[in-house]
Formats: sequence, C-alpha cells, structure tokens
Amino acid sequence: MTIKVVNNGSAKTGPNGHTGVTGDTTSPVATPAYKPVIKYMNSHMIVMPVVHLSAIYGLYLAITVAQFKTIMFMNILAILASFGFLVGGHRLWSHRAFKAKLPLQIILMILQTLAFVSSIYEWSRDHRLHHKHSDTDADPYNSRRGFFFSHIGWLFYRKHPDVIAKGKTIDVSDLLADPVVSFQHKYYYLLVLLIWGLGPAYVPYWLWSESLWCSWFVAVMLRYCISLNLSCLVNSAAHMYGMKPYDKTIGAVEANVRHFLNGAGFHNYHHSFPQDYSSSEFGAIDSFNPSTVFIDTFAAIGWAYDLKKPSLDVMNGRRIRCGDNSNQISRSRLSEQIVGLIAIFMPFLAITIL
Repeated sequence: MTIKVVNNGSAKTGPNGHTGVTGDTTSPVATPAYKPVIKYMNSHMIVMPVVHLSAIYGLYLAITVAQFKTIMFMNILAILASFGFLVGGHRLWSHRAFKAKLPLQIILMILQTLAFVSSIYEWSRDHRLHHKHSDTDADPYNSRRGFFFSHIGWLFYRKHPDVIAKGKTIDVSDLLADPVVSFQHKYYYLLVLLIWGLGPAYVPYWLWSESLWCSWFVAVMLRYCISLNLSCLVNSAAHMYGMKPYDKTIGAVEANVRHFLNGAGFHNYHHSFPQDYSSSEFGAIDSFNPSTVFIDTFAAIGWAYDLKKPSLDVMNGRRIRCGDNSNQISRSRLSEQIVGLIAIFMPFLAITIL
C-alpha cells in the first residue's frame, strides 16, 4: 500500500477545482444578501414523500412480518451503498484522493448506483462546487439556509443563480474522460432499475422465500430512506453540530453524529484537507472509519494505490494556526469501534428489539 505524504504547505489549484492537499484555501465568494428562492413543481416533490411514506410502511413490515435475514440484508445493503458514494463518488472521483484499478472502479460504480444519489458525474461535479464555495449561495447545499434546506430541502428549490454560474467554472474534464463514469452516466436509470431496485427486491425472494412485497418495501424503500438521510447528514449536521479543531472560520465541523456517517463525520478536517484519502486525521484503528478500512483493504491487494495524505507537520500547523482548540476529545480505540459498529447496525438492532 503506497501513501503519498505531501509536506509542501502551499496552495496549488488542481484539476478537480480544489487547492492542494493542504486544504481548500479559496477565499469565500462575496454573495448578495439572502433572498428566498421561489419553490416550483418538480419530481422530487412527489418522489421524496413517496419514498418516506413507503419507508414507514417498510418499517412496519420489518417489525411485523419480515424475516431476520431480510432485515440484515437491508442493513448490509445500506452499508455497501455508503461505500459507493463515500469511497467511490466522494474520495475517488470527486477528490481524486487515491487511484483505483478497473475492477475496483467497477465495484465502486455498482455500489454508488446502489446508493441512488445521482450519477457519479453529477454528484462529483456538485460536490466539487460545494467544496470550492462552501456555505455560500454558490453552494448547492448551503447550510446557512437552515438544516432542512442543506439536508434535503435543496431538492425542492430552484438552484440559486450563483450555483448555476459558479458551477460552470468547475473543471470536470477528468470525469468526462473517465470511461466508467461516462458509462454509468449514459445508462444511469437503467442501472438504477437493476442495481437499486430489482436486484435487492429479488434476492430475498430467491434465496430465502421472502415475499416480493416485503422485499420491496424493506430491502429497497426502507433501506434507501435510511441510507439517503444518513448521507444527507454530511451536508446538514456535519456543517452545524460539532467542533472545529482545524479551521474555525468555515462551517464544516467534526460532526457529533460521525459514528453514523461511515467515516465522513470528520468534516472540519475534510474541508481543510479535501484530498486526504481517509477524510480524517486518524487511522482506521484510531477512529471508526469503515471507508478507510475499505480503501486500505483493496490497497493491500494492489487495487487501490497512490493514497494521498498530508504530513503530520502540515496537519498540526493548520490546527495551530486556524483551529479552535478549546475543546479536545480523548478517543479510546475500543470505544470508537464498539460505538461505531452499534451505530451502523442500528437499523437491524432497533428493528430486532421492536
């Protein structure tokens, strides 16, 4: 496993719209005073209520009639989907924090499709914009507009003019040249139908004779609602509730709910060093970070390589210069892993108890 340690603390703009691994030091864009954006009718106004109502019904089925195998299958699919957008869409394609051989790229593309959070191309483009203009009107998930907007409300509103204007300046040439990204974007909805919908609904029916009705509402709709809302917490809670040990001037925080985010909760660090392959200053053993374990595992067999990581001197320098060090948390390795495992298997544990 090769990890590239960068000691140069200077900012250098890269092809993905970020400065170097030492952090995104782009000056905040001056934006006009906030003006409400008029709502309009779009598919999300129908889809999102249907998804959440279906998930409630799926929860009822999970508690009353679903087999334990189906509930565990649902939970495992949610975890795998999180690897798809956190390791694939986020760390590999958005930030180019490591490189992956073709078999791993295909695996991550399938898992990212399972998450159904838009295609790799669209998600990565918007995420790069989010980093370059974080918490301004040019940020698609601007947390200054409140928890609901940054969590899921942005789907119901017209894009702010700054999002459209600044979005055109984001370099996505590497994504357009990527054959895996292009293939998924071209056939996205067909792949979603097969990977997100029909596959997860049919497997419980085929392997352990679960009813298709129950399989659909538990393994597809309930699972999707859980994974969707947990992924959205990265844009909402991780920009509101937590500490700022690396940069107190930005909105991103070390999220209080980080154990539920599968390695994406160290958000103040991540916005300070966006090209760190682990999205955290800690190793996989020191903190609960399954996404880093995923990458390290494939790095061990050579499928992931050129893992980027800033040096300790650069990290400590950023923390001393910019961080709010008034609050420090001592982390026990054992408690980190125990709390994290309970958090990611919470759907299965809660439904089993009920």
